[in-house]
Amino acid sequence: MNIYFICTGNTCRSPMAEAILRSKAIEGVVVRSAGVSAVDGLPISSNAKTLIEEAGMPYTPVSNAVTAEELEWADLVLTMTVSHKDLLLHLFPEIEKKTFTLKEFATSGDNGDVHDPYGGSLATYRTTFDELDKLIELLKMKLMEDGE
Repeated sequence: MNIYFICTGNTCRSPMAEAILRSKAIEGVVVRSAGVSAVDGLPISSNAKTLIEEAGMPYTPVSNAVTAEELEWADLVLTMTVSHKDLLLHLFPEIEKKTFTLKEFATSGDNGDVHDPYGGSLATYRTTFDELDKLIELLKMKLMEDGE
């Protein structure tokens, strides 16, 4: 199962989500992340990096822009907001069946957004990190159920 997390700049939410899911070490799950407005190769936010390193998680240290090839590679595309999902479906209508917001997929229906900590304090990032951790635990349970 190839999972692709999408946010805006791929410096805060999606790199944290990628690191959290990767740390779960679910057999057969490969995870990548990107941003709809990302520039390839920028360092991820220092607050995101601090929290990921504090938790001892493997991570991708630089940003990546969304590509058609990666969207094709993905079995599941999980966005941080409804607007990210809408933009992707506008540009790539063929991915509709495998594209959801993270909240919508993990909670089976709640189509809310994951708070963007960009520009916030470490505490703001920690709140988003904790929210992502809870959602990804739900995602993990769902993937384990589907895999049985």
